[in-house]
Amino acid sequence: MIRDDRLSRIGKKIKEIRKNRQMSLQEVASKSSVTAGLLSKIENFRTIPSLPVLLSIAKALDVDLSELVSSVMNNDEAPYILVRKGEGEVEEREDSKGLKYQSILSYSISNLTELNIKVNLVSLDIGADRKPLATDALELIHVISGSVKYGLPDHEVELQQGDTLFFNGRLPHSVKNMYFKETVLFKVYLLQN
Repeated sequence: MIRDDRLSRIGKKIKEIRKNRQMSLQEVASKSSVTAGLLSKIENFRTIPSLPVLLSIAKALDVDLSELVSSVMNNDEAPYILVRKGEGEVEEREDSKGLKYQSILSYSISNLTELNIKVNLVSLDIGADRKPLATDALELIHVISGSVKYGLPDHEVELQQGDTLFFNGRLPHSVKNMYFKETVLFKVYLLQN
C-alpha cells in the first residue's frame, strides 16, 4: 500500500501519546493553553496546527517536538497513491458518536499553495445524530448508500444515494441518519494552510 497521510499522522501521534499517558483531551488542552475543541480537531485532522501550537502540545505531553513530527519527514514518495479495498485505517473520533470514519487517503500538495486532501469513508449507524461542528476545510460528501440529513446554517439538506454536497466546512454543520438503515458516505476534506 502506498499512501501519503503524513500530516494526519501528527494528530494520530498526539492522540496515541495522550492515550498512552492516560490524559484526557481537556487535561492536555489545559496544559498546552489550547482549547479541547482545537486539540480534538488536530487529532482528527480537521485542522492543521501551527508550529507554536505543536510546541505547546509537545510540552504538555512532555515529549520532544521531533517525536510528534518524525513521521512527516518520510521522503519516499512514489509517483502515485494506491489504496486497495480494505486497506483504509479506522479512525476513532470522540466528537462523532455513531459515525465510523475509515481513512482512505491523506495527501499534501505543497507545490499548490500547500493544499491538503483527506478522504474518508464514513458509516452512520441508524439514529446517529452528531451535533454541529466546524472544520478548517472545504468538504465534499457523496452518498454511497442510504440517506442522511446535513444541517447547515439556515438549511437542512436531505441527501439520498448518489447525491453529492460541497460546502465550506468552517460553517457549523450537523449530520443525522434518521432512517432505517446504515448510511455510507464518501467524504473529501480540502484543507489549505
